[in-house]
Amino acid sequence: MEKYKYRALNAKGRPIKGVLGAMNESDLFNQLQSAGLELVSATPLSKKKGKTHFLTKVKIRDLIQLFMHLDQMEAAAVPILDSLADIRDTTDNTAMRDAVSEIYRDVFEGSRLSEALAKHPKIFHNLYVSLVAAGEETGKMSRSYQQLIKYLKWVDAMQTRIRKAVRYPIIVGVVVLGAVAMMMGFVVPQIVEFIRNMEMELPFATTALIATSDFFAEYWWAVLATPPALFAIMMALRKSSQDMAYQIDKMLIAAPVFGSLIRKINIARFCQTFGALYSAGLAILPSIKASTNTVTNLALIEALESIQSLVKTGSPLSEAFNGSGEFPSMVVRMIKVGEDSGNLTAVLDQVSDFYTSDVDEETQKLIAMIEPSLTMVLGAMILWIAVGVFGPIYSSFENMQF
Repeated sequence: MEKYKYRALNAKGRPIKGVLGAMNESDLFNQLQSAGLELVSATPLSKKKGKTHFLTKVKIRDLIQLFMHLDQMEAAAVPILDSLADIRDTTDNTAMRDAVSEIYRDVFEGSRLSEALAKHPKIFHNLYVSLVAAGEETGKMSRSYQQLIKYLKWVDAMQTRIRKAVRYPIIVGVVVLGAVAMMMGFVVPQIVEFIRNMEMELPFATTALIATSDFFAEYWWAVLATPPALFAIMMALRKSSQDMAYQIDKMLIAAPVFGSLIRKINIARFCQTFGALYSAGLAILPSIKASTNTVTNLALIEALESIQSLVKTGSPLSEAFNGSGEFPSMVVRMIKVGEDSGNLTAVLDQVSDFYTSDVDEETQKLIAMIEPSLTMVLGAMILWIAVGVFGPIYSSFENMQF
């Protein structure tokens, strides 16, 4: 099947552009006809010389709008094909329009919506497909759409928090490292050149400053390249073997400050996903399995796999979580309350909300801690330069005879 870039007109005469897979132009024409579009022109992407077609990335907010539209149409009793056609004709995102065009075709040919979504795994993750499939099984599509909207909004907010927690320290660290490298590599050498010519015994602070300045002047590129090199080495080691990746992830969640933040982000992610799937009507085991895919730390993933094994053998969910050894006692107690009260969904939402709020607090604490720490580093560096440079100068004044 080849990809075609096409131009077409919808029923209202509005021009539509996109990319669609088809066996040939006749097949493309038939697909667009069944989707209510009139083909104007089509070009196989493989025949476009010197050009590469880049699809626009589908963002989480595009997915939120998609499922909100489907939920509104479902509440208004609009047929699914009409809903998909409306989304296809109104969206500005090229990748989303192309995907919805193919989903429309598949649903028109008799596929269920979940089956059509599953054919686009880069856009619709297994979690989304599972929630839609649960709605199809229970006949409560609106409930599944609402759970997806709630979950995607939470993911969007959590990604913003994570970017905030990671981006700020990196930017400030790079600025401080650049400032130190600039001072040691270019500013200090010009100052200490005068001190080198002084015929006197230099104090330790000055000799250390000169040695450090010489090192930076000679190897400044190595200093600036060390942090990204260390990160690249860690990623290479992580990819080298599963055991090495597990040990690195285990070390990360045990690290001070950042380890607690990583654990809380993953727990919030898991609980939010688990609650959404369980609320949509999925059984506990499939919900845990699908929710595990949202966790990124291998140590926690292994703990969740052990939880699945314990639940399969008949252990209560709270005991399984307690036996994993990776989840805080508060999470275990809350799950126990949810089991005893028969209100597990609400409890999982509470756990997710608690850790989401905690991630915010940890992020603010991290930022508040980084600012004075880096200020102290710069202050110590300036003090060292002042002592190393002006100390010998003042000593030379004392030895002068007038």
